[in-house]
Amino acid sequence: MQLTELPNIGPVLAKNLRKIGVETPEALREMGAEGAWLAIRSQVDSGACLHQLQALAGAVAAIPKKELTSEQKAELKAFFYAHK
Repeated sequence: MQLTELPNIGPVLAKNLRKIGVETPEALREMGAEGAWLAIRSQVDSGACLHQLQALAGAVAAIPKKELTSEQKAELKAFFYAHK
Protein backbone atom coordinates (compact mmCIF):
# COMPACT_ATOMS: atom_id res chain seq x y z
CA MET A 1 0.00 0.00 0.00
CA GLN A 2 1.20 3.49 -0.85
CA LEU A 3 0.98 6.52 1.46
CA THR A 4 -1.47 8.21 -0.94
CA GLU A 5 -3.86 5.27 -0.54
CA LEU A 6 -4.42 6.34 3.08
CA PRO A 7 -7.29 8.74 3.79
CA ASN A 8 -6.24 12.41 3.85
CA ILE A 9 -2.80 11.80 2.29
CA GLY A 10 -2.40 13.61 -1.00
CA PRO A 11 0.75 13.99 -3.08
CA VAL A 12 2.14 16.97 -1.13
CA LEU A 13 1.71 15.40 2.30
CA ALA A 14 3.08 12.09 0.99
CA LYS A 15 6.14 13.95 -0.35
CA ASN A 16 6.65 15.63 3.04
CA LEU A 17 6.36 12.26 4.78
CA ARG A 18 8.97 10.75 2.46
CA LYS A 19 11.29 13.69 3.21
CA ILE A 20 11.23 12.71 6.90
CA GLY A 21 11.86 9.06 6.08
CA VAL A 22 8.28 7.77 6.24
CA GLU A 23 7.85 5.63 3.12
CA THR A 24 4.95 3.34 4.07
CA PRO A 25 1.65 3.43 5.95
CA GLU A 26 3.22 1.08 8.51
CA ALA A 27 6.07 3.53 9.11
CA LEU A 28 3.53 6.32 9.61
CA ARG A 29 1.58 4.25 12.13
CA GLU A 30 4.81 3.46 14.00
CA MET A 31 5.82 7.13 14.15
CA GLY A 32 2.32 8.30 14.98
CA ALA A 33 0.56 11.40 13.75
CA GLU A 34 2.09 13.70 16.33
CA GLY A 35 5.62 12.46 15.72
CA ALA A 36 5.26 12.74 11.96
CA TRP A 37 3.78 16.22 12.22
CA LEU A 38 6.58 17.41 14.52
CA ALA A 39 9.19 16.02 12.14
CA ILE A 40 7.53 17.65 9.13
CA ARG A 41 7.26 20.93 10.99
CA SER A 42 10.92 20.91 12.08
CA GLN A 43 12.51 19.46 8.93
CA VAL A 44 10.28 20.27 5.95
CA ASP A 45 7.49 22.78 6.51
CA SER A 46 7.72 25.17 9.46
CA GLY A 47 4.17 26.29 8.68
CA ALA A 48 2.61 22.83 9.07
CA CYS A 49 -0.91 23.53 10.32
CA LEU A 50 -3.52 21.94 12.54
CA HIS A 51 -5.34 20.57 9.49
CA GLN A 52 -2.20 18.66 8.51
CA LEU A 53 -1.95 17.20 12.02
CA GLN A 54 -5.62 16.15 11.83
CA ALA A 55 -5.05 14.65 8.38
CA LEU A 56 -2.16 12.60 9.73
CA ALA A 57 -4.21 11.43 12.72
CA GLY A 58 -7.01 10.37 10.40
CA ALA A 59 -4.56 8.55 8.15
CA VAL A 60 -3.09 6.68 11.12
CA ALA A 61 -6.63 5.67 12.15
CA ALA A 62 -7.54 4.90 8.49
CA ILE A 63 -10.44 7.37 8.53
CA PRO A 64 -11.17 10.71 6.87
CA LYS A 65 -10.17 13.54 9.21
CA LYS A 66 -13.80 14.71 9.37
CA GLU A 67 -14.58 11.44 11.19
CA LEU A 68 -12.22 12.17 14.08
CA THR A 69 -14.20 12.48 17.30
CA SER A 70 -14.62 15.81 19.04
CA GLU A 71 -12.35 14.49 21.80
CA GLN A 72 -9.65 13.51 19.29
CA LYS A 73 -9.88 16.92 17.61
CA ALA A 74 -9.60 18.67 20.98
CA GLU A 75 -6.53 16.60 21.91
CA LEU A 76 -4.90 17.36 18.56
CA LYS A 77 -5.69 21.06 18.92
CA ALA A 78 -4.12 21.11 22.39
CA PHE A 79 -1.04 19.31 21.04
CA PHE A 80 -0.80 21.75 18.14
CA TYR A 81 -0.93 24.83 20.36
CA ALA A 82 1.53 23.29 22.84
CA HIS A 83 4.05 22.91 19.98
CA LYS A 84 3.33 26.06 18.02
